[in-house]
Amino acid sequence: MQTQSETLTKHDRREFLKQSGILVAGTLLGTATVAAPRVHAAEDNTINIALVGCGGRGGGAVMQALSTNGPKKLVALADVFEHKVQGVFKGASERFAAEVEVPKDRQFVGLDAYRHAIDAVAPGGVVLLATAPAFRPLHVEYAVEKGVNVFMEKSFGVDAPGVRRLLKAGELAKAKNLKIVGGLMSRHSIPLQQAVEQLHAGAIGERITCWAYREHGPVGFGKRQEGESLVAHQIRNYSNFTWLNGSFLLDWLIHNLDVCCWAKGMYPVFAQGQGGRQTRKEKDQLFDHYAVEYTFPDGTRLFAQGRHQQGTWNCFQSTIYGATGCAIIGEGVAKPRIYKGFNPVPENMIWEYTGAARRDQYQVEHDVLFDCIRNDKPINETERCCKTAMVGILGRMAAESGQMITWDDAMNSNIELAPNLEQLKLDDNAPVLPNENDDYPIAMPGITS
Repeated sequence: MQTQSETLTKHDRREFLKQSGILVAGTLLGTATVAAPRVHAAEDNTINIALVGCGGRGGGAVMQALSTNGPKKLVALADVFEHKVQGVFKGASERFAAEVEVPKDRQFVGLDAYRHAIDAVAPGGVVLLATAPAFRPLHVEYAVEKGVNVFMEKSFGVDAPGVRRLLKAGELAKAKNLKIVGGLMSRHSIPLQQAVEQLHAGAIGERITCWAYREHGPVGFGKRQEGESLVAHQIRNYSNFTWLNGSFLLDWLIHNLDVCCWAKGMYPVFAQGQGGRQTRKEKDQLFDHYAVEYTFPDGTRLFAQGRHQQGTWNCFQSTIYGATGCAIIGEGVAKPRIYKGFNPVPENMIWEYTGAARRDQYQVEHDVLFDCIRNDKPINETERCCKTAMVGILGRMAAESGQMITWDDAMNSNIELAPNLEQLKLDDNAPVLPNENDDYPIAMPGITS
């Protein structure tokens, strides 16, 4: 079994960035030092907002951004699809009429729409990025270049080159004093924060095994519409194509993978696993089950179990086992609890959250971002988000290849699932093409690299 002589947790932040190819010859991004200007709301304290990606999560994000304290204004919308732009515009206008100012010439459609929306915000504003994860690195990169603060929805990228690109953008954002918050909303859950504090304080002794579960019915799929280009069809179904969402393991389990690593206090150094398609018949690329065993630097384990099949057992949580007890926490768990022993029954409960009414964690992450902009507080969650994305990418690489993969090998991989996305057009050939039967290539453990 291949291990690492120097584990990830022993690397300080500089070492992690070196491994990612970001620090070069003592300079930031291989360039001269960049002065850090004060980036905050405009003189009248109004924060301009643009939304890129007007699907369900993007629509939710813009409502939360407009629900933050202080003056703000939605000034631009962008998506590949016109009807999605119109849907968000209508919903936001009805609920926040005085804070929506998006005339037709700032409603942008197409694969290059993100550039126009970010340009419309101007330095010091905020862009909410909620497109398919494949586009996240290049969108963040452009926003940082233009001096715009960022909220980026998960999963942040789909392969190691994309993650490295995002890390570089995050470092430049720090140099420019820009604020970046990532959509790992569980980190902003007050009950979960307190539960993890209890675990780190020794409530169940040393944390030995972590389980990340996401088990439910099938991921939906929409058939290709008449006259629809293949690229548009795949983007509309981005959850079904690996080049767009990075796999079910990455994009759907990412929150509970993150919670497990947070609870443990470290990230894995290698992984092995398995997965495949047993029952799925849709014309897409999805494995319908994954099982991945990760190993932490101290030799303890994280197990990720993901399945989306009809008529099977449902489970949506993180379970942490320690030397003296266990905890049920994570996404899908309304009230985190900690137990003595390993049987999570009421009589064994030793802790549960008893604070004030729980605040919506989706709202909190936007409250935090806008407060940091208004009051010039430092916040940049890029590195943590990238590490968590790499946990999912590492697991996918291990499961789909059938090989033991180290963190370093995954992090240094040059495999791009969709190269040159900046040049992609809706009428181009899609990065992944079906055969004559409309079947897409599926990863084959033992054969796939």
